[in-house]
Amino acid sequence: MYYFISRFAILEIIFVTIIVPKLLDILIAGRNRVSFGACFLQLYCADTTGIIECYLLTVMVFDRHLAITSPLQYLVIMTQWCKKLAVLPWVVGLVGAFIPTIFTASLKFCGPNMIDNFFCDLAPLQNLACSDPYISNLVTSITATLVVLLPFIIIMGFYMHIIISVLKIKSVEGKHKAFSTCSSHLIVASLFFSTGIIVYVRPNGSDHDKYFALIYKVFIPLLNPFIYTLRNKDVKIAFFRTFKVIKEKYTITLQSNLFPTGH
Repeated sequence: MYYFISRFAILEIIFVTIIVPKLLDILIAGRNRVSFGACFLQLYCADTTGIIECYLLTVMVFDRHLAITSPLQYLVIMTQWCKKLAVLPWVVGLVGAFIPTIFTASLKFCGPNMIDNFFCDLAPLQNLACSDPYISNLVTSITATLVVLLPFIIIMGFYMHIIISVLKIKSVEGKHKAFSTCSSHLIVASLFFSTGIIVYVRPNGSDHDKYFALIYKVFIPLLNPFIYTLRNKDVKIAFFRTFKVIKEKYTITLQSNLFPTGH
């Protein structure tokens, strides 16, 4: 679980770095222009990390499903497949984002090239095209179904089976322990997929898409560390232990200054 969470944290840093620096540049410096090459590079990188996150969340729920439903086989299976499962989302993301990006880049843009969004995204770019974007929209819908909707359905299927398995546990403590290992992931996945599906499964776009994009591109990555840390017992114990050590050191230093040696 911690192996996948660490990979998820690295991905979130990359995910935010692609979007937020340019957003701050627009808001603070007012530089709201971007070249075609940089725009499509941002589009590809943002879509790649988004797809990777969809499938990494799917791998993470598979990890929790295996730990709850097959605890005796969990260690053996994950020792062999852990790293392979961590690489799989990156392969899917790099390939899956390439297809709609190429179809969108092949459209003709003759101006005015003003994107109604704070970053280069598929629907806003396709709406600017002078040529017919039907094929590009269709490819985007099919890709979104495979890389966003399909992982969401798989995750819901795993959670249904997890709930059925947990309900069979007789002790209340056992049920609570099993659910507690999934609660953080469930919250993160629900927030991410609910906004992602609204934006990408409807490729034509709407005036509200940029607000939904702001939620899953900026606010959700900001909340994710708090969700995982505040709901994780081990992290809370480590935090309070560190806080206690710092407090003790500060107290010793303060006392030594008030009562120096020889007085």
